Amino acid sequence: MPYLKFYLQNTDKKKHNVHVLYWNRDGREDELEEDITYHEFSEKMDDDIKKYKKIHSFLKFRKVAVDILDKEKYDLVFLLHSMPAVLLHDYVKKNYRNRYIFDYRDYTYEKISFYKKIIYSVVKNSMVTFVSSDDFRRFLPDSDKIYTSHNLLTDSLNYRIKKEKHYPVRIGFWGYIRHENINRQIIKKISQDKRFELHFYGREQAIACNLKKYASEINAENVFFHGEYNAADRYKFAAETDIIHNAYGNDEMPSQKYAVSNKYYDGLIFYIPQMCTKQSYMGDKVEKEKTGIAFDFSKDNFTEELWQYYNAFDYNEFCDNCDKLLDKILREFEEGKEIIKNAIES
Repeated sequence: MPYLKFYLQNTDKKKHNVHVLYWNRDGREDELEEDITYHEFSEKMDDDIKKYKKIHSFLKFRKVAVDILDKEKYDLVFLLHSMPAVLLHDYVKKNYRNRYIFDYRDYTYEKISFYKKIIYSVVKNSMVTFVSSDDFRRFLPDSDKIYTSHNLLTDSLNYRIKKEKHYPVRIGFWGYIRHENINRQIIKKISQDKRFELHFYGREQAIACNLKKYASEINAENVFFHGEYNAADRYKFAAETDIIHNAYGNDEMPSQKYAVSNKYYDGLIFYIPQMCTKQSYMGDKVEKEKTGIAFDFSKDNFTEELWQYYNAFDYNEFCDNCDKLLDKILREFEEGKEIIKNAIES
């Protein structure tokens, strides 16, 4: 949860008692900050299991959360993500109305009326609600409590470098590897075009293993899987990436159609153009901003279009576009920090 840092970094942990309840789903030992009291909910859950199989674990998490909230009687609560907010909506409405901050970053079941009503209630009874994409506002009530947050890691600003065009063109994906169908299409087409390399950096769970096996079966010699990485490793492979793979399957996970990913900000910070999916918010966004290109990856000629784009685009103009957008984003980022600090102090 990289966005957790946005809240922790703007909380004076010397002045206030800060508690974090987190779900350890895979038994890993996380690096924990000092001056924070941690409550670990340890319950194994693979990312790719069916949603109905998660219900029992969700209810166990709710019980643990309610017990802690009852015991500690906090002054202010942060609900980071829709699922804990939905699980606790009745409890926080009764016990923490206007004393919690809601972080909304995932469209899931809002087309179901009762779920949509719950989300509306969570927003209306919050002190502040942050959205990670302006396109998510379409699923929320009109409210002056809603602000935009940005998923950028400020440490990355220390690693901004401009680079020369490189051949073969190195396409890089980093993060949680999912969306098997669209990645199969991309792997197949890239494997047939030696003008490109495709690199995946991320934990290899079920979908990643399927894709890795598929790449091996079709002898995709220019497709590479590098496995799990540390946060600091991003700066090294970002410097070795010419195009960011920022494409998601609209049909495989509808929420991604409206989302803005961490890699969108990485593209602006590291001066790397990005390829996105047609008919998605990010696809429309990067083409309008001239910071990337969007494709229908089912089309056979996508690599030829990508090749023409990479060779034709004006890198200096692209870098100027990145700088202008990043200036605006950083102003909103600073505004968000002030909102959090004011909420805590009030």
